[in-house]
Amino acid sequence: MPKKAKELSALEVQRIKAPGLNAVGGVAGLHLQVLPSGARSWVLRVVVGGKRRDMGLGGFPDVPLAAAREKARAARESIANGIDPIAERQAKQSALMAQRASVLTFSECAAQYIAAHESGWKNAKHAGQWRTTLDTYAAPIIGSLGVRDVALPHVLQVLEPIWKAKPETATRLRGRIESVLDWATVRGYREGQNPARWKGHLDKLLPARSKVATVKHHEALPYAELGDFMAALRAQQGIGPRALEFAIMTAARSGEVRGAQWSEFDLKAGVWTIPADRMKAGKEHRVPLSSAAVAILDSLPRFAGSLVVFPNTKGEVLSDMTLTAVLRRMGRPVTAHGFRSTFRDWAGETTAYAREVIEHALAHQLKDKAEAAYQRGDLFEKRRRLMDDWARFCATASASSEVIAIRSNAAA
Repeated sequence: MPKKAKELSALEVQRIKAPGLNAVGGVAGLHLQVLPSGARSWVLRVVVGGKRRDMGLGGFPDVPLAAAREKARAARESIANGIDPIAERQAKQSALMAQRASVLTFSECAAQYIAAHESGWKNAKHAGQWRTTLDTYAAPIIGSLGVRDVALPHVLQVLEPIWKAKPETATRLRGRIESVLDWATVRGYREGQNPARWKGHLDKLLPARSKVATVKHHEALPYAELGDFMAALRAQQGIGPRALEFAIMTAARSGEVRGAQWSEFDLKAGVWTIPADRMKAGKEHRVPLSSAAVAILDSLPRFAGSLVVFPNTKGEVLSDMTLTAVLRRMGRPVTAHGFRSTFRDWAGETTAYAREVIEHALAHQLKDKAEAAYQRGDLFEKRRRLMDDWARFCATASASSEVIAIRSNAAA
């Protein structure tokens, strides 16, 4: 049994200033610890399981002498009953910390989900779209709600106001909420079925997107008018018109052209190799360049310090509105992407090239999985002949000229 120290009064305790452990009596092992900084706190020195332990009982004077003695007696009583009060306190603190860590809000989970996945997404714009839709539509309603408490009524409260007015945005938003909630379930932050799931759940409460919105395709130029259009486009000055012309000549997407770098081109061989990270399908794509496409590249100025083929005035990638602006200045109610449809219509209706050759030229994935499995090559040489024919057609000067089928024997 520890030797009891003299029982000090509250006034005597108040006067203790000497650094170190100062026994105050009243309960064996109770000390007032004074640090060199002058800070004072209560320490109970006890033996637990044959090992001496120091147990903190709070700061002084926030915890007065009487309260410190009461805490010390309770701790000694627990030890006498075979309970380690220090281990018990640590277990409670750990449980509290674990509970707090498990109670994440929906917005916190969304942020962690995006951080975990954005490195695998194609570009920063995709991550930005995730953040924007969730911040704009979900956060005001469920953002501060514990993710484990998000239920069907909350999801409907987010989606119903925009489901008919903005069906595309609402559809993407629903999928993103579903993904965040699935992530939270796997991480142990919530339990039960996902209230944002579509099949067999929300599809019973909300109309399908196809029922509330008409699919709007990109406006395309009829291929019979392409000759006159290309003549007018070539008369336009600047990098924007050349980028649009090159996009049409290669049937490439706007983003693939705007982001093109000189290192991707072998002009001698007439090949443009677009890396996988810039392709929609995430797969490297080789584009055969016609002599007309190479001529466009040869005509371009090179900017010191810039690797971009079609740069803006700062040597950076053109904005996604640049090609649209060119079309607007020309007074054409079409889109840059629509010229891929123009190419597809021309190739399908006026040539005898096989469908898979045309689809490869557009870097489309074959919908028939069995067909795609057997089609391991990229039909490059056949596509080169196709793009040469396309270049010749684009050079047709008159929209009134007769459209003639090209290479009727080229489908083999």
